[in-house]
Amino acid sequence: MIVETTTGKVRGLEKRGVLQFRGIPYATAERFRPPQPVEPWSGVRDATSFGLICPQNPSPTEAVLGGQDRPSGEDCLVLNVFTPAADDAGRPVMVWIHGGAFVSGSGSIVWYDGTQLARRGVVVVTINYRLGALGFLHLGHLDGEFAGSGANGIRDQVAALRWVRDNIAAFGGDPGNVTIFGESAGGMSVGTLLGTPEAAGLFHRAIAQSGAASNVHAPDVAEWVTSRLLAALDLTPAGFDALLEAPVEDVLRAQAAVAAEVEAGATRDDGSRPGGLPFQPVVDGAVLPRPPLEAVAAGSAAGIPLVVGTTADEWNLFHLQQRLAGSLTEERVRRRIARLVGADRAGDVVDAYRRALPEADPDGVVCAFMTDLVFRQPAIRLAEAQAPHAPVWMYRFDLASTAMGGALGACHAIDVPFVFDNLDRGGVEILLGELDDGARALADRTAGAWVQTARTAAPAHDDLEWPAYDTADRLTCVLDRAPRVEADPEADRRRLWEELAPAAGTPAP
Repeated sequence: MIVETTTGKVRGLEKRGVLQFRGIPYATAERFRPPQPVEPWSGVRDATSFGLICPQNPSPTEAVLGGQDRPSGEDCLVLNVFTPAADDAGRPVMVWIHGGAFVSGSGSIVWYDGTQLARRGVVVVTINYRLGALGFLHLGHLDGEFAGSGANGIRDQVAALRWVRDNIAAFGGDPGNVTIFGESAGGMSVGTLLGTPEAAGLFHRAIAQSGAASNVHAPDVAEWVTSRLLAALDLTPAGFDALLEAPVEDVLRAQAAVAAEVEAGATRDDGSRPGGLPFQPVVDGAVLPRPPLEAVAAGSAAGIPLVVGTTADEWNLFHLQQRLAGSLTEERVRRRIARLVGADRAGDVVDAYRRALPEADPDGVVCAFMTDLVFRQPAIRLAEAQAPHAPVWMYRFDLASTAMGGALGACHAIDVPFVFDNLDRGGVEILLGELDDGARALADRTAGAWVQTARTAAPAHDDLEWPAYDTADRLTCVLDRAPRVEADPEADRRRLWEELAPAAGTPAP
C-alpha cells in the first residue's frame, strides 16, 4: 500500500488485517534546537521498518517492554501509523505518547502496537520524541539562541501533531478528531500539552494515564540540572557549546550521573532538593509560559474532554528492588516521609496512612504514600483544574498482578496492555502473571472505553458504566475484573493531601 504525504510517498505493509506505516519522519532537529520540517523526498519511501529510537540509557522497565533492542540515533523523530484502510473514511485518530520518565522508551515498543485498536475502527499513531538531556536540557540561560531547549521533547510532540493534522486524512483518519493519550511520562506529556499554547487546536480529546500536569521544572531547578550535567562532562557554563559536538554516549553517561545524584538526595546551594525527574519540561517562557496545571486551571484547554487516572498501586513497581533487598523499618519510613513533607508533619502523615491501611507493612505504607504523592493526587488536581472547562472522567485501575507472589499489585504500567488489548504480547506475562477470562474481559472493556472516548469524547459504553467526574460527587470508574463506580475513593487520603500539597514536593520515578 502506497500513501502520499506532504513530503512524499510512503509504502507500508499489511499485517493481521491492518495497514502499518512505520518509521515515517515527521520532523528533523539539530541537537538542542527546535524541530524543523522534513525535506521532501522523491520516489517512494519504504515505511515497513521502524525507525531509530532516541538515544537512551538502559532501563529495566523498557527491557520488560522490549523497547530498547532497536538501533538508536539522534535522527529519531519518526512516527508509526496503524489504520484499517488508507481511504477517505475520516476515522477518529488516537496519538500515543510513550512513557519512560522522559529518558527512555519509543513509539515502536511491541506493547504499543495499535493493531487491536485499529480493528475497532480508529487510526492509531505512535510517536518518538527526544529524551533526557537531548530533549529537556535547559540552555536558554546560557545562550538565548537555545531558548526553549528544556522543552524540546514537547516541541517534538507538537510537531508530530502538526504532521497528523496535515497528513492523517490520507491514512483514513479525521484531522478534526484527534485524541492524545499516553502513560507515565506520556501521561505527563498529555497534561503538559493541555497547557502548551503551540498545541492548541491540534487535538480534541485527551487521556492521561499515570501522569498529569505537575511534572515540570522551574528555570532555577533546570539550571541546577544543567550545571550538574556540565560538571559531569568537565565543562564550564562558558564552554557549554562543546555539548553540541560531544559524542552522544558521553551525554548519556553524564545524564546517568545527574540522575544518580538526584536519586541519592543531592541538594542545591540553598539546601533544597531538586525533586522530580531530573529531565522533564522546563517552564522558561519560550514553550511553556506558565506551569501547565496553572494554565489548565485558567482555561488553556477549554472544551477538551479529559480522561485521567492511575493504577491502584503505582509505586510498587519502583519499590520492588528495595523490597526484595529487605523490609523497611518504621523508623526508615518516617525518615523518608519527613524528607518530603517536613519533620513536623511526618508523624501525622504516617499515622493517617496507618489508619487507612491497617494491614500494610512499612513498605506498603511507603508505596501508598508515594503512589499518592507522585501519581494519584496530581491526577486529581488535573481533573479539578479541567472540570470547570470541559467534561472530565476519572478512573483507578485495580486489577492486580499475580507475578512475583503478588508483590506488584496493580502497579505502574500494568494498564498499558489492557488499553491496547495486547495481553498476548511479549513481556506482558512478566508483569501480569497468569491471565484469566476476567482479565481478558477487562482488556476488551478498557480498550473499548479508550476507543469510545476517541469516537464520542466519553468513555462509557454498553459494557462499562462510567459517569463524569465533578468535585461534588467525585465519581470514579474502578477498572477491575468486575468494574464498578465509587464516589470519592480514598477520600481521607485525598483530604490529607489537600492540606499537605503546599508543603510537599513532587518527586517521581
